[in-house]
Amino acid sequence: AVIVHSCSTGYGEALFKAAFMLDEGEVETVAHYYAAAFFNPDVDCIIDIGGQDMKCIKIKNQTVDSVQLNEACSSGCGSFIETFAKSLNYSVQDFAQAALFAKHPIDLGTRCTVFMNSKVKKLKRYLPLYLMFLPGAIYLLINNYVPMAGLVVAFKQYKVKSGLFGSPWNGLKNFEFLFATPDAWVITRNTILYNLVFIVLNTVLGIMFAIFICDALSKKLKKVYQSAILFPYLMSAVIVGYIVFAFCSQTNGIVNNTILPALGLDPVNWYSEPKYWPFILSFVNTWKGVGYGCLIYISSINGIDPSLYEAASLDGASKWQQIRNITLPSIVPTFVTLTLMNIGRIFYSDFGLFYQVPRNSGMIYSTTNVIDTYVYRGLMEQSNIGMSAAAGFYQSIVGFILVLAANMVVRKFSRENALF
Repeated sequence: AVIVHSCSTGYGEALFKAAFMLDEGEVETVAHYYAAAFFNPDVDCIIDIGGQDMKCIKIKNQTVDSVQLNEACSSGCGSFIETFAKSLNYSVQDFAQAALFAKHPIDLGTRCTVFMNSKVKKLKRYLPLYLMFLPGAIYLLINNYVPMAGLVVAFKQYKVKSGLFGSPWNGLKNFEFLFATPDAWVITRNTILYNLVFIVLNTVLGIMFAIFICDALSKKLKKVYQSAILFPYLMSAVIVGYIVFAFCSQTNGIVNNTILPALGLDPVNWYSEPKYWPFILSFVNTWKGVGYGCLIYISSINGIDPSLYEAASLDGASKWQQIRNITLPSIVPTFVTLTLMNIGRIFYSDFGLFYQVPRNSGMIYSTTNVIDTYVYRGLMEQSNIGMSAAAGFYQSIVGFILVLAANMVVRKFSRENALF
């Protein structure tokens, strides 16, 4: 007899391969997949019940996507199931058949002390992480979930004396404040179009700057660039408003007193000319906000395996080819997540940007008035909390629907990059 080909698998497969000079060795998990694919090429889940452990192997696109493994069981997983089946007067085959088609299946781990002990060990192992997560979870609960009870204010004629739940209902009258006004189209148009422009500019420039910064050779310069690009994001809208005023003031502004005369142009009263403000607000928002997204993309790029770039460089790939074929595909999940989050807030706007920067000038409302500033001015004039609540409710519902719709589109083209 002649051994034509030899292979080892299982624990220590590399050691056996070297010791017995075998032709190849295969990781046990991958060997399980090859065996299952032999019988069912479209297999997507494999359950491996061994003598000492049990694991669930998920398959996606003909590769091992994830492995869920319980800790080693001193009594043996297989023997445990066999013993448990016999205690119910079942053979292992009949027990497996009954378990597969059970109407109300239960987790056998609740009957196994070894599994229970492993859960306690896992809890102890991750306890510091749970404690670190706890303050954020409490803040999220208090700041985001408890106030949801206040949604009823949108459908009530709120009175301070009567309280939140004692105020009389008034149906949808609060929503008429948004939709019955002749400015409804203007504020909706401004809110949506500005946010679309902001999403495109901040995304494109954020990715570009992230790639440039990651390619900087000096680590010190990288830190300087990151700090410089994030600094405007940390400024308050009031400070940004004064900076813009220093440039655009009609009497003392840098633009009117220095730049325009040098170009032979007449001074402009910027705070009474609506046509200039879409460009001014877009520039200011990009200057202030691009740093936040840039840092997120930098962290994503830093997480890419450097060996991919080394292999591409050895193959003669140019820097642009490396960016196009390695960097950009690798940051797609981050891009999708940030874009979906921005789409969810497309009916919201940066109140400080649209109120402080234009200095609340009534002459330019046609291009600077958005839903948030409109509601604020209405609230200041009429002191109607219900109308403000109705606007927030409307923005939240529309944002939620847009996120679901955008996520469905992403799932159609790239299921693995969708949020859910």
